[in-house]
Amino acid sequence: MGGGTWTTCAYNAYTTLTKGMDSVTYSNARLSVQDNFKARRLDGVLNPYNVMRECCDSEEHPNSFPVILALDVTGSMGSAANRVAQKLNEIMTSLYSDDEVKDVEFCIMAIGDLAYDDAPIQISQFESDVRIAEQLDKVYFEGGGGGNSYESYTAAWYMGVKHCVLDAWNRGRKGVIITMGDELPNPYLPKNQLKDAVGDNLQDNIETANLLPEVLEKYDVFHISVDDHNSSYKWNNSRGELDKEWSELLGKDHYFVANLDNLANIIVKIVKSCYNEEIVAIPAASSNNEVIWA
Repeated sequence: MGGGTWTTCAYNAYTTLTKGMDSVTYSNARLSVQDNFKARRLDGVLNPYNVMRECCDSEEHPNSFPVILALDVTGSMGSAANRVAQKLNEIMTSLYSDDEVKDVEFCIMAIGDLAYDDAPIQISQFESDVRIAEQLDKVYFEGGGGGNSYESYTAAWYMGVKHCVLDAWNRGRKGVIITMGDELPNPYLPKNQLKDAVGDNLQDNIETANLLPEVLEKYDVFHISVDDHNSSYKWNNSRGELDKEWSELLGKDHYFVANLDNLANIIVKIVKSCYNEEIVAIPAASSNNEVIWA
């Protein structure tokens, strides 16, 4: 896995074939989740049960750099999750247009709620070309979630640590995990539901406070809250508690609030900064809402 390189030409051909429109038109189209994503159940390609995902060095990508993008696909995110998915070409084209960023490989995850959903974890292979889009299109937008004020965001951390093998680790390099959603961080992952989803036998629930140090040994971890009229960010952050909890958990420089206009730019800056082993330097908020900090 992970061969090839993303090209706008290949992606344009892909959207023309599968969506009936070129990539620019598709990126700006106002499509419903149901029209854009046809899966009505968990696809076998994304099934997390007893799988290991690998990001391997190759002749084409000798310094593979793994990035996990995990998207909240529950009901509270509404069509905002759909619009995030349509930004994929903007993200990938911006990354691969930089000659210095040659070996990034993406794993797409879809996150729901382990306590309520039928398919709370979906995870793709690591890829570096249009196969990223092919796997993204297989995501099941279950639209579930529950009334517990959080989704299972740290399932992305768990899968990254327990169900991924990265050659980058052998070179002393961390990967990157970016989760995106509109709710509070979850306090734990329930052991029984996690076993049902991924097949792991666990003695106890996976507490977020205990999982964080383990994941930070192998990944730089970020979270982006999506502030859109179709998401529930403003409702969940009405007293600032959402921003407060995420920024305290990850640190202010690893937590961002983005609208759909600047989301792709923030993801690109995060990946490039981590790839170049730099401090993530993203401008502070401006009058046109370019970036909002917690």
